[in-house]
Amino acid sequence: MFLRNTGSASSARTDEGQPASVGARANVLRLPGPCQRWDEQDADFIREILDLVGDKWSVLVIGALAAGDARYSDLDAAIPAISRRMLTLTLKRLQRSGLVDRTSYPEVPPRVEYSLTSLGASLLAAIENLAAWSAEQHAEIRRHQDAYDASETRERAWREAERTAVRPFGPAATTGHSRLV
Repeated sequence: MFLRNTGSASSARTDEGQPASVGARANVLRLPGPCQRWDEQDADFIREILDLVGDKWSVLVIGALAAGDARYSDLDAAIPAISRRMLTLTLKRLQRSGLVDRTSYPEVPPRVEYSLTSLGASLLAAIENLAAWSAEQHAEIRRHQDAYDASETRERAWREAERTAVRPFGPAATTGHSRLV
């Protein structure tokens, strides 16, 4: 299966005439492992949901709502570094998927509270399991990260030393040929 460009990035097609994303998805579904369990439509939906719940802001909003209902300003204060725009977008996406409920009270000034739905609470349990796994594996993961970082530092130092090395006779000196003066 080869891709051909028909003019715009969104109209790239395979030789079979399918959109390129469909062909790529089909290839992923043929891989051994958990993706084989679902058809393309289900795989698309699963990816959409994992994209939603896998971003850092969604996880933090769901975690902040674990304690109970919260007003927008409470969430804004509870989640450091989130912009108001991102908080609003995240709440709307979670609400659209049925994970968060928004209740508006007809008061002056208006009061709005957010809460986890039962679906959101069931996701919270999965997030807590992932957090527990992270805590249990912390030391091993940190060991791997430190080893990787150390090897990357050595590689960078080696490349820098090679780049800045003084070569008195130019490139020929590195190949073993000497230059007659």
